[in-house]
Amino acid sequence: MQLRKSERSKAKIKMALQGPSGSGKTMSALLLAQGLTNGNLSKVAIIDTENGSADLYAHLGNYSVLTLENPHSPQRYIEAIDVCIKAGVEVIIIDSTSHCWDYLLDYHASLQGNSFANWSKITPMQKSFVDKILNCNAHVIATMRVKQDYVISEKNGKMVPEKVGLKAIQRDEISYEFTVVFDIDSKHFASASKDRTLLFEGKPQFLINTHTGKKILEWCNSTMTRPELQQKIVECMTIKELTELYNNNLDMAKSVEQDFVEKKNLLQNLTSNIYKNGNGTTYPQSN
Repeated sequence: MQLRKSERSKAKIKMALQGPSGSGKTMSALLLAQGLTNGNLSKVAIIDTENGSADLYAHLGNYSVLTLENPHSPQRYIEAIDVCIKAGVEVIIIDSTSHCWDYLLDYHASLQGNSFANWSKITPMQKSFVDKILNCNAHVIATMRVKQDYVISEKNGKMVPEKVGLKAIQRDEISYEFTVVFDIDSKHFASASKDRTLLFEGKPQFLINTHTGKKILEWCNSTMTRPELQQKIVECMTIKELTELYNNNLDMAKSVEQDFVEKKNLLQNLTSNIYKNGNGTTYPQSN
């Protein structure tokens, strides 16, 4: 057992897109994949459980499709992911994972005996599926259908159903497993309900496009953590160094933009004071 310093290495993004039918999850996933592969969709494969919907966007590029017929068991999904990995695919789109959960619910309902105890047979199957997604050596974009969720509440002495928003058709805690979760509405606008990259956190709704995938790819390939970037800002001695640091780490830099602004102001003030003191040869005047 040994402590070590935290470090970033090149990552494989694991993200989820959740939205109602017709919200554009498949199209959005393909645009993200296009960005993640720098436009080379031949490095992308879709595991299709949605009755051939993956082929509707063939005009975008020459991506591969693996049609996953019934049964949509976790083991079948795992085998499909293995096929994609062996083929050298860089981005796997699982469209959708909801069929896997439907299968597990039906399987649970078919089991004899105590319903609560029978979940101990379902959980390992679901876990093996999620572990395969998280541990495979490829970017993974998983889509999930959503449905209107309700709770029973009391109004005027009566118990009535009340809408409480949309709920993904998957196990409740699955969103915790992904690095990014995009919620897509019926007008195709996306927002991040979870974002460990900090690229989309707190940002207004937007339309997913190829550039979105490119931003995520840059984050995946960056080996610098945010604390490391903040330390680099402190160490900058000139406006030129600060500008290069910002431009070379553009997406992460935006998450600590105030640090850059404060450092720039400090350097400008120092430069101004040096010129006032007659030592203008030390630092060039900044514009």
